[in-house]
Amino acid sequence: MEKTLGRPGAPVSLSKGERVSLRKENGVQLTLVRMGLGWDPIKRRGLFGSREIDVDLDASAILFADQQPVDIAFYNQLRSKDGSIAHTGDNRTGDGDGDDESIIVDLARVPAHVTTVLFVVTSYQGHTFEQVEAAFCRLVDETTRQELARYTLSGGVGTTGMVMAKVYREGGVWKMMAIGEPVQGRQPLELIPMLGRFL
Repeated sequence: MEKTLGRPGAPVSLSKGERVSLRKENGVQLTLVRMGLGWDPIKRRGLFGSREIDVDLDASAILFADQQPVDIAFYNQLRSKDGSIAHTGDNRTGDGDGDDESIIVDLARVPAHVTTVLFVVTSYQGHTFEQVEAAFCRLVDETTRQELARYTLSGGVGTTGMVMAKVYREGGVWKMMAIGEPVQGRQPLELIPMLGRFL
């Protein structure tokens, strides 16, 4: 099912598998967007009250030309080689409100051969998604700072990776799709052989 972006200040709430076209109400294509990803560590109740475990998740953007991976932006390479995608830096705990990590995509500069950008989250230290809550990804119009669409994961699973969403070209128009599928892998490059089914 495809939704349309709402008016500023009224982000579209996406469910797994839903899509949204990255055009504004007036039909103008978005050019600069930010994928914000966030999560909170689950509080553990113990003998002496509750405490949080620091959970270090890593957001990454993997660029594909059809089925072929061609580039990546992640904690070890903060910019794609062509400069169209930039990771804003690593957050090692998940502390605080709002986005824990962000990836900025200059849609107008993404090379023409790139058909899909997959956004994945992995746990380098081996924490699973059962140890986090309120994991989400949200698409923001970076020029106006308005949130456009949000997808919140429901229920944690015992894997160390998650394919959150993708931004892809269809008929010359950029679209976003909420995915929310668990995968096993501690770093984004380990996931690449498993990602073909999401393209």
